Amino acid sequence: MRNFILLIIILGLFVGITGYYYYQKNIYSKEVLKLEILGENEVEIGQIIEYVVKYKNDGNMRLENPILIFECPKNSLECTLKGKEETAAQKKSLRKSIYLPTIYPREEKIIKIRARLLGRENEIKIAEASLSYQPKNLKAHYESSTTFTTKIKKVPLIFTFDLPTKTESARDVEFRLNYFSNVDWPLVDLRCVIEYPLDFQFIKSKPEALEKTEWEIPLLNKTQGGRIEVFGKIRGEVGEKKLFKAKLGIWQEGEFVLLEEIVKGIEIIKPSLYISQQINNNPEYIAEIGDLLHYEIFFTNIGQEPLTNLVLTSKLEGKSFDLFSLKAPSGEFELGDDLILFEGRKNSFLEFLDIQEGGKVEFWVRLKGDLEMKNLSDKNPVLVNRIYLSQARKAFTTKINSKIEIVQKGYFQNEFFENSGPLPPEVEKTTTYAILWQVKNYHSDVKNVIAKVTLPEEINFTGKIFPEDSKLTYDSESKEIVWQVGDLKAGVGVLTSPITCVFQISLKPSQEQKGGIAKLTNEVKISGEDEFTGQTLRNTFKALDTTLPDDETITEEQWFVQ
Repeated sequence: MRNFILLIIILGLFVGITGYYYYQKNIYSKEVLKLEILGENEVEIGQIIEYVVKYKNDGNMRLENPILIFECPKNSLECTLKGKEETAAQKKSLRKSIYLPTIYPREEKIIKIRARLLGRENEIKIAEASLSYQPKNLKAHYESSTTFTTKIKKVPLIFTFDLPTKTESARDVEFRLNYFSNVDWPLVDLRCVIEYPLDFQFIKSKPEALEKTEWEIPLLNKTQGGRIEVFGKIRGEVGEKKLFKAKLGIWQEGEFVLLEEIVKGIEIIKPSLYISQQINNNPEYIAEIGDLLHYEIFFTNIGQEPLTNLVLTSKLEGKSFDLFSLKAPSGEFELGDDLILFEGRKNSFLEFLDIQEGGKVEFWVRLKGDLEMKNLSDKNPVLVNRIYLSQARKAFTTKINSKIEIVQKGYFQNEFFENSGPLPPEVEKTTTYAILWQVKNYHSDVKNVIAKVTLPEEINFTGKIFPEDSKLTYDSESKEIVWQVGDLKAGVGVLTSPITCVFQISLKPSQEQKGGIAKLTNEVKISGEDEFTGQTLRNTFKALDTTLPDDETITEEQWFVQ
């Protein structure tokens, strides 16, 4: 028993001495080296913050092999050591290892580090510093550490929903997300992410989405902004509220850094009005460039009580509308404006619409004869008529067919073939000519494009073609030449060079043609299927004769058969 007590006393002394040693070590490490970080308590995102790391040796021994480790706050845009040239990769590294010279007794120095912080409004960002060292003549290493907190007081980003507050179930919903930056730093790798409510069906968006819920936002400089448009359909019970949530942030090393978040709801309401539209007596009308469109807007009260003093607004959207041709006898509008207002004083059904009763308004507008195409953003043009009637909203979209064109030109002198024979042509003698076709396509991709022409009786196909791999065939019985042009992208011949094919024909005039102008080709026809509208497109170009208006070397005397 006595020996056991003695053993306990010895162990207690050992633990006490060891604890005292470590206690002294900790006091030493904390008191000998004073380490602190100075900086700004509040900043905006993207704003430069300068951290001052201050260290002082309060002891009597010099501190050798000091290494300062500084960690900029998580998700910082950059972190740089002031006074040192750094590469782009070094600037992105948030951990700085700084090898310091020996710290002598009573010596005090500072290190400055700059950073640009990234995060949400009111988020706390923490900078950390630790300094390890070895007192002279001691083998032990010691370390002091400290932190500094900064609050992001402001995020100068505007991020808003343009979303209707009410809608009917199973109706199309269109909403916009608008963003704008006032950050004093260009933002890269920005993303917008949307969380849809249940029973929302995504249809399309502009610009196109990544997996329907995420969008890449291009480099955003200060005072720059943009918009995301989403089109879909939503279903729900009357009175149910559907929440849409959107987040704006930056991807950094696989982590989504949130900058702004917004939530907005739509209430499902009971329908009281049914709205429909038809153009030129067709609810599924496909428009042509230059069309005169007769719009008829029908509405029916499907609610439980009569409706009075209604106002119907029709807003036209589309570059191809000739708004100066607009005619609406029962509507109010300014010439050249895209908004038409229909009120009860000119439309009795808008003044009082009984239960299950319907009415209509109408107007006429022409499309421009030449729809300009400046770039591929003008591809697949549509007309949109947005109708607002009481709480009801309805947008009708009408597609516009593309336009394919073929130009037919004839030459004696040309760069493709060496023609021969008398000029002017002579009876029972053969003269050859080159026929050039050029194809253009405007606003939508078109597939299976084919050009055809039937040759007159006195004309034959010689078999010469340029380019030689052109898919051009000739039926000697029907005398029909067929060119399988193939598929044409939007803008071919408009934004780029036209597609060209050249072939050679021969003319052997008959006695009956003497003294007259001989026909070289009949009217050429071109057709193809518009991939956007699904419609078959057709066009023609006039026949050619020996006047050859495109060959500047041909004189009037050479027109007539001798």
